[in-house]
Amino acid sequence: MGYRNLSECVRDLEKNGQLLRVDQEVSPDLEVAAIQRRVYRTGGPALLFTNVKGCRFPLLGNLFGTLERTRFLFRDTLDSILRLREMKENPASLLRHPASGAGAMVSLASALPRTCRTGPVLDHRTTIDQLPQLKFWPEDGGAFITLPQVYSESVSRPGIRASNLGMYRVQLSGNRYRTNEEIGLHYQIHRGIGIHHAEALEQDTPFRVNIFVGGPPSLTLAAVMPLPEGFSELYFAGILGGRRLRLVRSSGNLPIPAEADFCICGTVDPVRKLPEGPFGDHLGYYSLKHDFPALRVDAVYHREGAIWPFTAVGRPPQEDTTFGAFIHELTGPLIPTILPGVHAVHAVDAAGVHPLLLAIGSERYTPYVERRRPQELLTQANAILGQGQLSLAKYLFIAAREDQPGLDIHDIEAFFRHLLERADWRRDLHFQTRTTIDTLDYSGTALHEGSKVVIAAVGSKQRELPVEFPGDLELPERFSEPRIAFPGVLVLQGPPASDCGRTAMDSFCRFFRVDHPINAFPLLVVVDDSEFASRTLDNFLWATFTRSNPAEDLYGIGASTDSKHWGCSGALIIDARSKPHHAPPLIEDPQVEKKVDALGAPGGILHGII
Repeated sequence: MGYRNLSECVRDLEKNGQLLRVDQEVSPDLEVAAIQRRVYRTGGPALLFTNVKGCRFPLLGNLFGTLERTRFLFRDTLDSILRLREMKENPASLLRHPASGAGAMVSLASALPRTCRTGPVLDHRTTIDQLPQLKFWPEDGGAFITLPQVYSESVSRPGIRASNLGMYRVQLSGNRYRTNEEIGLHYQIHRGIGIHHAEALEQDTPFRVNIFVGGPPSLTLAAVMPLPEGFSELYFAGILGGRRLRLVRSSGNLPIPAEADFCICGTVDPVRKLPEGPFGDHLGYYSLKHDFPALRVDAVYHREGAIWPFTAVGRPPQEDTTFGAFIHELTGPLIPTILPGVHAVHAVDAAGVHPLLLAIGSERYTPYVERRRPQELLTQANAILGQGQLSLAKYLFIAAREDQPGLDIHDIEAFFRHLLERADWRRDLHFQTRTTIDTLDYSGTALHEGSKVVIAAVGSKQRELPVEFPGDLELPERFSEPRIAFPGVLVLQGPPASDCGRTAMDSFCRFFRVDHPINAFPLLVVVDDSEFASRTLDNFLWATFTRSNPAEDLYGIGASTDSKHWGCSGALIIDARSKPHHAPPLIEDPQVEKKVDALGAPGGILHGII
């Protein structure tokens, strides 16, 4: 049976040697976050901070810091979840293994919450300024909650069935928020709470929101699960937690998990907005200050012995990487049941998740063509880009399973090699030039505005990918330091985009003829620092796909447009230089890092861990 609450989870982890108590005084201003990030990098334990300066609540970090620990947290129910998934994938399995199906049905009984008159979460009341005031990066606009479970309901169809539990950024202090009266809500496009906001606007009425913090770990995971509409995250939390979720009612008549550690209750005026941010985010940059909804705070509750869980975000991989990996384990095999013909989709964490998707599909239209070319793959690509959060992708690379049945979508370098060996840049680039991208991605033309490109490649190999370049390679003025990232991909250092943007790239393309040896590399990437971008695969993915907007930043040698279809007969070029309109990257505070180094030195509490 799963944990009833977070305290049970902490005791269990400590008993099993998977939790470290940090009793030494640490600061909530950057230091706690820096410790958590460093311990995550080493695959270290969960961290219980019991002596945080100016804070009366203990903090829990790195709870989901490894995939093994995440599986451990849900070890009692994971088999039932996998059986339910198998029944969804293959209903006939229920006939072959009725006992297994019966067990899965029992776990479904945990889905329905039950309402109680009261619960531990209502034991105490406090104020916003008494909650942990964690700051994660030097330029953050204030204190934030990074593991909130934000609950809202439809104003036209109240109740759990049309509810949403999501993990949206919550700013507790700073900017123009009135202390203890207002906090900020940052939710991106395509989020469930946005539907409730739109309904409230239509009806010109405020809507209620409860923000839970803590509680059983199943609640935290449920808040980030990509569940189908009509299936409440509270239902899933019950199944994953192995017990029916106990709910109590707040004064605003929205439910609160009885075993939550904290709950902030309030109301959102759908018209009123206040500046929120900046905040260091999971793309590795600051999301800047913008107007977002504000929550008018009505009450703040907490249980006796409440624990405040948090995570520190930043350039991936971070703790949210583990969320993604675990969710993929649970839901990845369901992709073919949702997107017919699609065998796998991989949102690449090192590239910031939304900027880059890799997919394996099927190309079965071959009886109707003499020469294989992308056809069904394009249908599948459109389906992928029409699916929930996947619709925020900028780059979608899709290949046909028939060409290489053993292709592993998580072997990123092998996937790139497969695609680059087959791509025909005159044919295989398909753009959406003015559309939506991730709200946190500043490579586009405006907030959550940018472009997409689908690169679909099928058929036999067209080229051998070079692994070295000619030593006498001549480059245009101000372009230098060519380096090979991996076979077929050449990274070059260009002049600062602030000095010369499109002009430099246009000149670069004109410099080379289509018969120039540089075109042996099907993909060229222009960056600010080619040594950095080529040093590791993760560096390449991050620099290339977080710093480019396809419609603006893709160029080609021998480019042409035919019936409004753009392509090139030579190399494809991505301009991945930092542009003046991009958000600044996250840089750690050196003084804080020295403090963390000291904790890892002999005699320090983190010695042997970091």
